[in-house]
Amino acid sequence: MFRGINPINLDTKGRLALPAKYRDRLADRCDGPMILTVHPFDRCLLLYPMVDWRLIEAQVNALPNSTSRQARRLQHLMVGYATELDLDSANRLLIPSMHREHAEFEKRLIMVGQGQKFEIWSEARWTSMTEAYLDEPIGEDASVELINLSL
Repeated sequence: MFRGINPINLDTKGRLALPAKYRDRLADRCDGPMILTVHPFDRCLLLYPMVDWRLIEAQVNALPNSTSRQARRLQHLMVGYATELDLDSANRLLIPSMHREHAEFEKRLIMVGQGQKFEIWSEARWTSMTEAYLDEPIGEDASVELINLSL
């Protein structure tokens, strides 16, 4: 399980160093290849251990793409941008330029553990999004499950 927010930097070659606290968990989980793809609804990237990606990819590819615009969106974006990556000897990942451009990356990034995957955001976009969440009033449409959480 991956959780937590981690500020990281993108070097001049487009590499990011995986935070040390995740290295052992990733080695246990996949010991090698990971999949990087784009988020289908936000301008960020998703990073999955290969074993978890295979399940997601199978589910996405099983969607009825001939009748659903959202299914085509998932297939085109998630599967279309899926790229296999390996950590180098210094525990860095080379983020392809197409992915960096899509997510509008600059030097400063935020890596967010989201259970079985990571989201990787530009720091500016992450900050803007979280500020918008915090400024947004909680309306009547908040679900009962969220309201009843013991926060």
